[in-house]
Amino acid sequence: MLSNFRPLRRHLRRLFLAALAMTLALVLANCGGTPEEAGDLAAPDGAAAPADTGALVFGSGGQPVSLTPGDITDGNSLYVQRQIYNYLIGTVPGTTDLTPELVTDWTASEDALTWTFTLREGVKFHDGTDFNAEAVVFNVQRWWDPEFEFGFRAEGNLYEIWTDLFGGFKGDENSTLVDVRAVDDLTVEFDLVEPFAAFPAAISSGYFGIASPTAMQEAGASYGTPSGAAIGTGPFVFEEWRSGDRILLSSFADYWDGSPATEQLVISFVEDPAARLAQLRAGTLDFTVDLTPDQLPEIESDPALEAVFRPSFNVGYLALNPSYEPLASVEVRQAIAQAINKAAIVDAFWGELGQTDGHFVPSSLENYTSDEVGDYEYDPAAAQAAIAAAGYPDGFELDLWYMPVSRPYFPNPKPIAEAFAAELSQIGITVNLQTKDWGAYLEDRNTAPGFQSFMLGWTGDYGDPDNFLYAHFGPGATQDLGGYEDAELFDMLNQARVASDQTEREQIYQAIDAKLFESALRIPIVHSQPLLAKRTNVDGWTPSPLGTEFFSKVEKS
Repeated sequence: MLSNFRPLRRHLRRLFLAALAMTLALVLANCGGTPEEAGDLAAPDGAAAPADTGALVFGSGGQPVSLTPGDITDGNSLYVQRQIYNYLIGTVPGTTDLTPELVTDWTASEDALTWTFTLREGVKFHDGTDFNAEAVVFNVQRWWDPEFEFGFRAEGNLYEIWTDLFGGFKGDENSTLVDVRAVDDLTVEFDLVEPFAAFPAAISSGYFGIASPTAMQEAGASYGTPSGAAIGTGPFVFEEWRSGDRILLSSFADYWDGSPATEQLVISFVEDPAARLAQLRAGTLDFTVDLTPDQLPEIESDPALEAVFRPSFNVGYLALNPSYEPLASVEVRQAIAQAINKAAIVDAFWGELGQTDGHFVPSSLENYTSDEVGDYEYDPAAAQAAIAAAGYPDGFELDLWYMPVSRPYFPNPKPIAEAFAAELSQIGITVNLQTKDWGAYLEDRNTAPGFQSFMLGWTGDYGDPDNFLYAHFGPGATQDLGGYEDAELFDMLNQARVASDQTEREQIYQAIDAKLFESALRIPIVHSQPLLAKRTNVDGWTPSPLGTEFFSKVEKS
């Protein structure tokens, strides 16, 4: 069915880009962006096969930031961590439904303030040490307790995702967690400050793999780095990290869930989507992710390849930091949203593999969105008038940061950023395009005062609107917006967390949806269906809507 629309899509894309060309030429001449550093991490185009022919080779969109659980937010790290670590609770392949993993059973107390997790017996870490309740508590203390001896925060570990999902660290006013303790070898209890129905799913997000306490203590601050260790209970054992090139993994013979289908797994870092597809066609990659929608015809024309589609469960957005003077005005932020022709940009760069609307959550969560919210009306003239009325008749300069790597929501960030810049130039905003390497990009956006504006996105960690909304607008989640605070919004998000009645939860989230649309802090650009691909001799791959999955069942013939 997609093929019926491809000629029209290519025609629209050419028309759209041609219309932007003259404006882009003027705007980009004024761009003061730093040179793109993405090449520092990428494997060379046309690189030779990165492993023996018997190895299974996965093409990642970039190098991991870290292999330390809880200290990452990027998908490139999650792809690797997912192979090394297990999680307390897993998901049924291809869905967001919870299923036992390291935990075999989980129950809430009558007041919903204490969760009891029963652990799987007989599980070993790769270093031969036992997985038990004390190991779970050790990992949680690293993420939650700023004073924990083995958190190594002074050496640079941040664990920022913890505050995004759980409100704050130990001792913080907004911390959801009150206490965690080992009741016996196979029982862990979590005490919460208030009910949180999604707690089992949140604590089992892909960020929170369970690592060996012994290994973390022995490696110290080097744990999870190219020169350090990464030891879990998962299907694959970490062997080597060749910085800027690849990570080598081998099967864990004593894996509790059965030996992996392949003996050796190679994660190859190839940042450019065109290079990833070229290497896939050449056979130096066996399967890969985050390809651009316009590569679909090339994939379908090659009999050795097969297109694979990840279920859509994401958002790509443009963030506007209100701690900067022009963007402190909600009228200015709304004008920027009104000046970007989102529908044309999404049609040009995603075609049928993307949709745009005014909701931050994807359409699969539409019960939690307001019928009153449509999308920002594209009207450059009205946007320019609003900018002038806000006190900027001559416009202003704006730094716009774009990601140096492909992600499912922005598979080709730079030209999309150029399209934003061209649109904003029409209302008098001179855009300076900026980028830097991926790890610094993620860290620096949270370093005060943060970026003025930036592109980023989110693939859901669990099937609840809380994961999209609390993680971006809740207490502890707005460092990249200059520490933005909205007490009413925080209260609404907390009300939705503790509500047990489904109708009540939907009504609260619908009100939140309308409030976020008006605030224009993170402008939703696209909800995409990520394009993946594999060689036809690869079987057993079931992509997860949550963005990453185990490769233990993947094999090639």
